[in-house]
Amino acid sequence: MNKSSRLRNGFLVLIGLIFSSALWAHGGAAGTDTDQCKFELEPNHWIHYTAYQPSVYPAEEFCGNIPDTGSLTQLVFDYQDIRYRNMMVEFEVTKEPEGDRVFFQEAKRHKSGTVVLKLPQGVAEKGKYLIHITLLPTEESKGERLDAHMGFRAGSGQSTSLKEILLYAFFALAGFYVLYLSNAGFKNKVDEILGKI
Repeated sequence: MNKSSRLRNGFLVLIGLIFSSALWAHGGAAGTDTDQCKFELEPNHWIHYTAYQPSVYPAEEFCGNIPDTGSLTQLVFDYQDIRYRNMMVEFEVTKEPEGDRVFFQEAKRHKSGTVVLKLPQGVAEKGKYLIHITLLPTEESKGERLDAHMGFRAGSGQSTSLKEILLYAFFALAGFYVLYLSNAGFKNKVDEILGKI
């Protein structure tokens, strides 16, 4: 096998790894094992959480890192088990490690299974926060009280994710490979450099 064949095969393996569903999975595994934006209420029963800051990042979703402070922040929670829809749900957000309350919503039912909490001014300070969710049983649900917690950081700015970096690297490599295949002079130079290595 010559060097250009090895280079081509290595490139194809890299593409396969980049687009592997195991690397890019958000919630495809059993029990949403790969989904970092979730609260575990009971074994294999979850509430999914997504944060939005539509006034400053209109097309972005966030989870453990909310980039801005002092701007509208929406926290969206989805639960699909029917029995949770009959329970009363209470939400609280606290600044950590102090435990100071920055948001509270009294317990009420959310029959649709989706809850949108609006923090008009978001959170005021940079730092760590904790979301507390308490599900309280009713006569209809006949369950037990469930508590879940999930932390997030606020005010660290928007960072480039590993997924975005890999995507940029893929397009750079793809462009390099197309140039390698289509330009004989460039191909000869690359082959010469690889031959010396």
